[in-house]
Amino acid sequence: MTGVTGHRRLLEQMRADGVRHLFGNPGSTEEGLLDEIARFPDVGYVLGLQEAAVVCLADGYAQATHRPSVVLLHSGVGLGNAVGSLCHAKQRGTPMVVLAGEAGVVYEPLEAHMAADLVGIARPVTKYATRAVHPASVLRQFRRCMKVAATPPQGPVLLALPQDVLDQVNDEPVLPTVVPDTRVLPEPARLREAAELLAGARSPLILVGDGVAASEAVPELERFAEAWGAPVCLSMASELLFPWTHPLCDGLMGHMFGEHSGAAVADADAVLVCGTYLFPDVFPLTGSPFRDDARIVHVDLDPYAIAKNHPVTLGLVSDPRLTLRALTPALRQAQGEEGGAESARRAEWIGARHEEARRAALEADRAVRDRVPLRMSAVAERLAALLPDDAVVFDEALTHSPDLTRWLPPRLPGAFFQTPGGTLGVGIPGAVGAKIAHPERTVVGFTGDGGAMFTFQALWTAAHHGIDVKLVVCHNSGYRLLKENLVDYRGDLGDPDPAAEFPWFFDVDRPCVDFVAVAGGLGVPAQRITEPAEIEPVLKSMLDHEGPFLVEVRLERDVAAGSAAGGGPVTEVKQS
Repeated sequence: MTGVTGHRRLLEQMRADGVRHLFGNPGSTEEGLLDEIARFPDVGYVLGLQEAAVVCLADGYAQATHRPSVVLLHSGVGLGNAVGSLCHAKQRGTPMVVLAGEAGVVYEPLEAHMAADLVGIARPVTKYATRAVHPASVLRQFRRCMKVAATPPQGPVLLALPQDVLDQVNDEPVLPTVVPDTRVLPEPARLREAAELLAGARSPLILVGDGVAASEAVPELERFAEAWGAPVCLSMASELLFPWTHPLCDGLMGHMFGEHSGAAVADADAVLVCGTYLFPDVFPLTGSPFRDDARIVHVDLDPYAIAKNHPVTLGLVSDPRLTLRALTPALRQAQGEEGGAESARRAEWIGARHEEARRAALEADRAVRDRVPLRMSAVAERLAALLPDDAVVFDEALTHSPDLTRWLPPRLPGAFFQTPGGTLGVGIPGAVGAKIAHPERTVVGFTGDGGAMFTFQALWTAAHHGIDVKLVVCHNSGYRLLKENLVDYRGDLGDPDPAAEFPWFFDVDRPCVDFVAVAGGLGVPAQRITEPAEIEPVLKSMLDHEGPFLVEVRLERDVAAGSAAGGGPVTEVKQS
């Protein structure tokens, strides 16, 4: 065959789009593309051993770079393995292009072995799904997928690639993908209207989500919150939206029970919602949780998110960063001197309340730092003293996250990531992906023993590629999150002793998984912490080691009544 095939042309397109890593697990329906990769050393292949882990690797990389990652999966079976991870990526809005190989269009009428409707499989868990059926449109469709993935609201997309289409000569031009500029601002009259609705509030509240981070609007959000004297609640947060050390940070709302979200907003007479829909709960309230007289201004680049579930007073389809930047002086003008002074007094009072709660929580942690079984707070306290200031934390500690983030509070954009999508197993591969994105920074990933068992294959990837990531498994020998949520559920039903006994299958201690042995078997050195005296030397060993390293921490298993409560200041928040 003379001429350049679609396989090579597609890799040329990736290179033109700045794709530096292709995450995948190889299969026979992608042989032509895989055979060409050696010609493109600047598009490195990151090998994973199972597709759920592969997508989470790419998810962590995309979170850390704010650029679309590219994944190559094998036919319907590989895509099927990745569905849970794609569900997480769609929920959190990860920009990602998933390429799925298939044998060929010519074989479709034969219902050949492993043939599947890849677009149909992917449609519920992607923002957009399509299939290439002609060599004249392979690059065109790839560029479309890159554009769709990167355009707000961002999300994963699928491009199915029949091998016989890529086998043919491809004469398409290679052109960089153009992502539309969405830095749009409301008209001045609308900004004044928003400012007038918010000015004069006695009990204001700000609810923010990942749209703030995607817009890089954290500094603007800080200035607006300070001008309004309003607490900031993090509604759907997979990365830093607002410094957790800021006096006005009111913490995570949780995303399990609508009653918790409702309680957080029940007293507010004016609410600014920015970069999220209302409310991202598993069991949301069906009625509006807001006061009847509450004035609600909703800012988002996604028009579908605005007033999606509950009425608002004013909706603005606009960029969060530009809108907050323009809204701050408009608010100051609408408040006037007296209103501005009242906002300052309110901000001071809120900050004092949060500082008091923070100090009390840290003091409570210090009181149990020598307890056995260990509390995660004891480990986090020592780790906080050892990590560099620019360390990146990837947090899937779930029920142990409050202990972790009290001592390692997120402060800097791009240095903290969480897993709000509902899929277990994102922590280990997500941290590996973040380290690929930031090889010069210390990256520490946290997961639970339940989550670790979903995608531990990513340990092999870290060892194979020499990725210097540090990993901590919070081992409480069970599904502690289920216990906490069951306590909450029973409490709602009026059970007088909701933490009395749990289903036996909420525990996974017979046998107890040996994560040190598992990690070693996958090529990653590991140590275990069970006593307070072991914490510092083991953590130092982890940080000093050149290459991937895992620490297993044996932690408390007890669950107390009321432990699943959401909302409240960041020092008290519980992950739902």
